[in-house]
Amino acid sequence: MADNSTETAKPADIPQVRITFETRTLWKVAGVILAVLIAIWAIGEASTLVVLVGMSFFFSLALQPAVMWLTNRYDWRRGSAVGVIYLVSALGVVALVVILIPAIATLATAIGETGAESVNNLTIWIEDTFGVTIGGGGGFDGDWATSIEDELKAWAVSSIGGIATTGLSFIFNMATMAMFTFYFTADAPRFQRSVLGLLPEKRQDEIGWAWDQAIVQTGGYFYSRMVLMVINGTGFFFTMVLVGMPVALAIPLAVFGGFVSVFIPAIGTYIGGAIPILLTLAIQGLVAGLIVLAYVLIYQQIENYWLSPKISSKTMTLNGAVAFGGALFGGAIAGPMGAFISLPVAALITSLVSNFAPHHKVVYTFSYDAHETALHESIEEQNAKKAEDD
Repeated sequence: MADNSTETAKPADIPQVRITFETRTLWKVAGVILAVLIAIWAIGEASTLVVLVGMSFFFSLALQPAVMWLTNRYDWRRGSAVGVIYLVSALGVVALVVILIPAIATLATAIGETGAESVNNLTIWIEDTFGVTIGGGGGFDGDWATSIEDELKAWAVSSIGGIATTGLSFIFNMATMAMFTFYFTADAPRFQRSVLGLLPEKRQDEIGWAWDQAIVQTGGYFYSRMVLMVINGTGFFFTMVLVGMPVALAIPLAVFGGFVSVFIPAIGTYIGGAIPILLTLAIQGLVAGLIVLAYVLIYQQIENYWLSPKISSKTMTLNGAVAFGGALFGGAIAGPMGAFISLPVAALITSLVSNFAPHHKVVYTFSYDAHETALHESIEEQNAKKAEDD
């Protein structure tokens, strides 16, 4: 009878694997972990400073085109050019503060005088036209206007008190950011050479091109937006003066409407138009409010289909969905300031991806867009033939 039993391998027959660590290696690993933890802790403790430095670098990119224009055209030093830009900006901020503070008191008084009558007329018109009763019918009494006026005055007082309370912190942060922005901008060539000097030559071309694109996209965004803000604000001002709004109110409302509708992505268009419309409606009545509404609707069509493509075509190209998503993403991360800078950052990322990411010819034809695909290929062939002829 055969023996089917298998022999069990002896421990001596199994190869033994021994893992050993040198003391020096253990100390290196512990040092790296400790350094990472310290870096994370330091960044967390100095998060405000990190944000300020990042914002300073961003604003320095926006200032670069203006500084280069001044230095090339007038042969100024970079520091002098940045100083002039700072001086003009400071004068603009002071002018806005001087205008806005009296405007709050004027606005409260104007609503107290005419707000009740305007709301009464509107509610009576809604009741007569649609049969909808608001506030018990027959409009509101003067208590509504008085309460709104009191609320505005209280808000103005609390705002001034809040500014006074947080003024030192705000001034310190602004001064810190202004200082870093000044050095980043005035010393930009040497700073750029120092950074590129740490990289191999191949990487220098890529990073240098990305740096130039950041200046183009950021600077182009700001200057094109500023032009649109001036155009929109001027239109707001003349429209509100035309319907009878006091100049003291028309100026700050025009600045607000132009700035918010242009610099705040997506929802800024609605907020920048809604506030001037509502205040005009409350102060000057229904017809004046509808005229301002008509201006907003007409201007937005002109800006979207003519002004913005003309002004921004050579500076920043960005898909609408990407712009909207970037605004939401930036707002979720850094609040209003994140939404404020989201568009040029998204444009820069899009530009980097389009130039450095691998691209392949699309050979698949979707069944639902065969006509569009054929048209796109025809346009590409025409462009290629035109390039060869040139």
